[in-house]
Amino acid sequence: MNPEAKKEIDVLTALRQVISGVVRELTPEPGMRHPLSDKMIEDIRQSFILIAAREKEINDAAGTPSTRRPQYTDDPKRDKIVQFDSLKKNKD
Repeated sequence: MNPEAKKEIDVLTALRQVISGVVRELTPEPGMRHPLSDKMIEDIRQSFILIAAREKEINDAAGTPSTRRPQYTDDPKRDKIVQFDSLKKNKD
């Protein structure tokens, strides 16, 4: 990936992090009304879509498709725990 593309990816990543941070801070408790208008919420969604689309274009042009996927708090963990005891040989 060339330096200009890397710089653009870094800018897009920073924008996504800032916007998602604002959304997290403004998200009300369940049952409470959101302080943002429906139009603003839709604009934020569209911003995320534009950022993701541009990141995909840059990665595809560089021949390095992104392996990033959204991570949600209720997603199952993909980590596997391996017990080392089962790998030991018996000392008979």
